[in-house]
Amino acid sequence: MAARFVEIFKELGYAFDDLNTRGWAIECRINAEDPQDGFRPSPGTITNLQYPGGVGVRFDSHVCAGYTVPPHYDSLVGKLVVHGRTRKEAIEVARRALQELTLEGITTTAGLFLRILQHSDFAAGQVDTSFIDRYFTPS
Repeated sequence: MAARFVEIFKELGYAFDDLNTRGWAIECRINAEDPQDGFRPSPGTITNLQYPGGVGVRFDSHVCAGYTVPPHYDSLVGKLVVHGRTRKEAIEVARRALQELTLEGITTTAGLFLRILQHSDFAAGQVDTSFIDRYFTPS
């Protein structure tokens, strides 16, 4: 895959080393799932929806108020993508955006993401594949 990117950059007149990364990005995949019930799907009709906005915030979605999330398909209802100059700033932007997001009528993973972003281990970058099970799985 990386070799294909190098080819594309050459075709555009760039070298891979010409790329400069700037800042941090965080993506939260908002699913119609109940984290408190083993991430069980949460189909239903969205009764109220307001997307977050502002500098460094993008929300990609196909849903609107009145949309019915079906029980037999992918539960993704939107992707929140944020950017900040630093990791701390990106976390702050993501927290603000999740607090602005209004998505009523179904249960989603948005609240779980907010709790993750507020956790000190996440802020410190001290996470691994067992992070959710350790801190966010109901006992």
